[in-house]
Amino acid sequence: MRSGNPALQENTFLDLGTGTVVRNDAGAMSINGTVNKTAVLLVLCLITAMFAWSQVSTPAGAANAGVYVWGGAIGGLVLAFATIFKKTWAPVTAPLYALVEGFFLGAISAMYEAQFGGIVFQAVLLTFGTLAGLLMAYRSGLIKVTEKFRLGIVAATGGIALLYLANIGMQMFGMQGMGFIHEGSTIGILFSVGVVIVAALNLVLDFDFIEKGAAAGAPKYMEWYAAFGLLVTLVWLYLEILRLLSKLQSRN
Repeated sequence: MRSGNPALQENTFLDLGTGTVVRNDAGAMSINGTVNKTAVLLVLCLITAMFAWSQVSTPAGAANAGVYVWGGAIGGLVLAFATIFKKTWAPVTAPLYALVEGFFLGAISAMYEAQFGGIVFQAVLLTFGTLAGLLMAYRSGLIKVTEKFRLGIVAATGGIALLYLANIGMQMFGMQGMGFIHEGSTIGILFSVGVVIVAALNLVLDFDFIEKGAAAGAPKYMEWYAAFGLLVTLVWLYLEILRLLSKLQSRN
């Protein structure tokens, strides 16, 4: 079982001592339980996102946008790593991650909305529309997760991550960086379209991964961990859609 999501890797459900799948039939992970916990995380994320939005949207609050953006980004990263490296903490760290990430999403969304009116509503619709469409396609068997499919998406996801890291490193050392990542040029738009597609296809890998984890009888706390992993992918997809829409609107 392999996913492009760094939170959902092929050894997620394995016992580190024996290398076998962790089983806990008395309180096993289920798909319905994971769906419910994903809904809880989304609600928590929405609550703090709405608060950050309300604070940043005002002229006085706009100056403090960086507090929510950087605080949410750094705090979310710390909690994400804590959850990944200590999966048993997921029932606590996953909700905390959703709350902290909400501050980041609310602030960054308000900043985009101030520049491109209506863009956030479009991005939200496209994100959840993509989620619903891919889930239906996966459940109907229209999209089949083969080993080649997994390897391709994992490789593409890793390549994108390395590209983003290289761009950040170049900017830190005073270099210009890769303009197409942020600019609305034809190459920049095509790049964003490719990234959105890869992010969306990671959802399919996550669906497959969660289904296999439930079938393997993983322990109950893995529902929180799997929900956290799915939220990570949704956040990435939303941000990439937001970036793509902003590039398209900047050309008008």
